[in-house]
Amino acid sequence: MSEWKKNRVKEVSLRITSGGTPSTKISDYYGGNIPWLNTKEINFHSIVNTEQYITKSGMDNSSAKWITKNSVIVAMYGATAGKSAISKIDLTTNQACCNITVDKTKADYRFIYYALFNSYPELENLASGAAQQNLNVGIISNFEILLPPLPEQRAIASILSSLDDKIDLLHRQNATLEKMAETLFRQWFVEEAKEEWEEKRITDLFEVRDGTHDSPKEKEIGKKLITSKHLSGNQLDFDSAYYICGDDFEQINKRSKVDTGDILFSMIGTIGIVYLEQSEIIEYAIKNIGLFKTSQNPTWKYFSFLWLKSNLGQEFIYEHRNGSTQEYIALGSLRSIIFKVPPTNIIIEFNNFVSTYFQKTKINQSQIRTLTQLRDTLLPKLMSGEVKVENNL
Repeated sequence: MSEWKKNRVKEVSLRITSGGTPSTKISDYYGGNIPWLNTKEINFHSIVNTEQYITKSGMDNSSAKWITKNSVIVAMYGATAGKSAISKIDLTTNQACCNITVDKTKADYRFIYYALFNSYPELENLASGAAQQNLNVGIISNFEILLPPLPEQRAIASILSSLDDKIDLLHRQNATLEKMAETLFRQWFVEEAKEEWEEKRITDLFEVRDGTHDSPKEKEIGKKLITSKHLSGNQLDFDSAYYICGDDFEQINKRSKVDTGDILFSMIGTIGIVYLEQSEIIEYAIKNIGLFKTSQNPTWKYFSFLWLKSNLGQEFIYEHRNGSTQEYIALGSLRSIIFKVPPTNIIIEFNNFVSTYFQKTKINQSQIRTLTQLRDTLLPKLMSGEVKVENNL
């Protein structure tokens, strides 16, 4: 441990920059083939693709610049401020990303990533701002991390990255399985939809509720409080959620209890993220999240989940969104959803097709939780030198 030394991030980096955003008024700047990363996509994982792509004109007419793969990227704005990721591809980013090109003669880029990962609470505390949390390149450049000799960095990073590689693979499998289910939904219920199919209001099938609007006090131990910012596709981000006491947990769950087979929906901020809860053990409460009680009528859980993720659902969200500074969708709007659906026997047949996809994602999610717990247990011990490793790499 005596050989470990404190270094500022900039002292072990070749380049630290922010990105840029093309003008939103010019559509020709988007839809190209240049990967463009948004801060909301940064959540302690490897970046293998991006939600949006820009054109060369979009890149030339902004401060966006190429960031080479194996760079470390830190979010500087909003709900993800202080979170980091590793880019596995060459890409560009928006202006709220801090992009770090590590000097490989001084540090292992994976170790720098894990050092920042382990220091997330400190970075989050350095963020300022009333409406949204903000960091800047200067704060991150001067942030101090503890570094062992380079061979030991590589050994530590190898252990942690082997776990993360398995986690990333399972996430990619789940994303592929969901895409397959979405394709089947589009074929069965959009492309081959029949005029004579009945229209049904969603509340005639099951209840639609939302989580608490209160802000329970944070506690050292207890149950997690999940908000819209903790929804991220096929997983919940428990790490950045805080604990609430048992009494608050019970009070919230009197009206907003999440059961196995329910659907969660982000109602504020980045609206429209959808999550199907398949776990048998549920030990969290929800705030400002839409709750589709599909557990009351399980025949409709896959249809409802995939409808919300489909173009039909996304069009509905776009038409019913509100707010200028921060977008939101009202509970009344969610309760007004109308499905155009086939006879129940067709729904059941569809369920038989897609249930195998969702069962596999359930198994993968369980493995992800186990691997994540192991990584998170090892991370602070390895990054502090408490647990030693053989540095023969």
